Amino acid sequence: MTGHDGSVGPLQLLLPHPATGELFASPVPPGSGWPGDVADADTPVARTAVQVRRLAAGTGLDELEARVSVCAACPRLVAWREQVAREKRASYADEPYWGRPIAGWGAPDPRVLVVGLAPAAHGGNRTGRVFTGDRSGDWLFAGLHRVGLATQATSTHAADGLRLVDTRMVATVRCAPPLNKPTTQERDTCAPWLDAELRQVADSVRVVVALGSYGWAAALGAFGRIGWEVPRPRPKFGHGASASLDGPHPITLLGCYHPSQQNTFTGRLTEPMLDEVLGRAADAARIPR
Repeated sequence: MTGHDGSVGPLQLLLPHPATGELFASPVPPGSGWPGDVADADTPVARTAVQVRRLAAGTGLDELEARVSVCAACPRLVAWREQVAREKRASYADEPYWGRPIAGWGAPDPRVLVVGLAPAAHGGNRTGRVFTGDRSGDWLFAGLHRVGLATQATSTHAADGLRLVDTRMVATVRCAPPLNKPTTQERDTCAPWLDAELRQVADSVRVVVALGSYGWAAALGAFGRIGWEVPRPRPKFGHGASASLDGPHPITLLGCYHPSQQNTFTGRLTEPMLDEVLGRAADAARIPR
């Protein structure tokens, strides 16, 4: 972090943001001007699971995003995300890394909600925006654009001008985990952030697209915890699978294979398969395309 005299702390260099040219340290200090950062030096930091539950409750969406983005409740994830931000991938060595948790992003009153697993170490953990800057995001945003749910087909950094159309994205676990595998404890510690965000947006949501079995289970669990009636027994995940969540209004849950390189390189998920699910979501939410 930069001191009042302009000095930089140990192991941190000031590097230019790829869009704005402003200089940032990695990880990015809250309130230092990163595009889209709504936190500041006074944003309360959750350092335990109990504090996550307390700080997630009873706050508006903007403040919730701010509190998510400075969470430090999982020591393993904090250490990993910050290590990646300092050491960087060689191809991004000249860029600052966000190196903090990733808040939900998109419309504040979405009709479509996309639920994923966690940020990528060199994707969202670098750019500060979910699914931005990695190959999974390349696939996902291109598909969203083809069906009219995104204003452009690429998502490269937090200041690239991209907007989602009546759509919002959330990660189940908000920090990049080692090997992309959060522990059960880390998932459970992070769950109140997801629950609180769903409470904020559920009134407008009509369709949830769950990416992978992890996103599917997380969506079922979170909507159940906030009062929606979830089918029993729990419906099984599959690409194109659907389920109905009953509450103040019905919500359709759709399953989609995660656009991971493992799935896209092997042909398990193709562009037509992705477009079919995302198109169903747009149609069910009655979003013109």
